[in-house]
Amino acid sequence: MLTPITRLIALLALSLSYQVTVVAEDLSTEASIAAKIQAAIPQLPITTVSASQIEGFYEVELANGERLFANAKADHFIAGDMFQINDLGLVNLSEAKRDKNRADKIAALKDEDKIIFSPKNKKATVTVFTDVDCGYCRKLHTHMAGYLARGIEIQYLAFPRAGIGSNSYNKIVSAWCAKDKQDALTRLKNGEVVASASCENPVADQYRLGSELGVTGTPALVLESGKIYPGYIEPDQLARVLGI
Repeated sequence: MLTPITRLIALLALSLSYQVTVVAEDLSTEASIAAKIQAAIPQLPITTVSASQIEGFYEVELANGERLFANAKADHFIAGDMFQINDLGLVNLSEAKRDKNRADKIAALKDEDKIIFSPKNKKATVTVFTDVDCGYCRKLHTHMAGYLARGIEIQYLAFPRAGIGSNSYNKIVSAWCAKDKQDALTRLKNGEVVASASCENPVADQYRLGSELGVTGTPALVLESGKIYPGYIEPDQLARVLGI
């Protein structure tokens, strides 16, 4: 698991540009915090700054959903999760916000940009970031009939682990550009060769999205709530996780 400092270092490597949005009652304080942090770390992709649940500290949201907590002067900040003790016990408030961020961003995607395997009687939907050369991705796909039989819809998003422009990337692009996307993806996961194809496709965008949402390996399963489960989960176990 990535530590907060490791995640912060990874964020500094991002080359994308993001616009800072300031939301709070006292605009000058939030704007000042964003400006001071970005002056010190120009590459840090801040998206919003708002008052936190801890008095005197402000929540700084980054482009990938991670959060920092800074004091009003922005001369100190903490990289890590915020927890709350309430009637439910110990609650990770930061993880709950990351879940919502994942759910919102995935919900905004178009179905036409996914490769979807749907059951006749859908009870739940799981989004799976996948790679055609990943052993456990292939294992998951061989059990597709089991997921569908339990009413689980699998919506695939592309995440070629070797990166954009790699051999795995080119393979998965061929699936997304195929006339029969389901068949092409299945054949690739069976180790077969499919005709190389190119088109306007969402593979690179989905790879970047996965990185922003905390995907570090495949398969990565994201529930409708936004909760993420790294790794393969067999059909019966996934049905129990989903409560169906």
